[in-house]
Amino acid sequence: MLKILYFAGLREALDRSSEQLAMPSGIGNLGQLHAHLVARGGVWEALGKTKNLRAAVNQEMAAMDAPLKDGDEVAFFPPVTGG
Repeated sequence: MLKILYFAGLREALDRSSEQLAMPSGIGNLGQLHAHLVARGGVWEALGKTKNLRAAVNQEMAAMDAPLKDGDEVAFFPPVTGG
């Protein structure tokens, strides 16, 4: 089972802050999980449209080729600006 967290504008677009997802077969890295989620369509396309999307695996910043395993925590968040 993966724990997936959504932050900032993604949380608002998806109307959820997190979900539990059984590890999909054929998913071995963060990029594949991202594509799997976007393929849900509808509001999930927001994940694919977010420019400079950031991600973390087990609370460590990660590139899209980062490997995933059952039990990981994945977080997706758009870049945040302040001022």
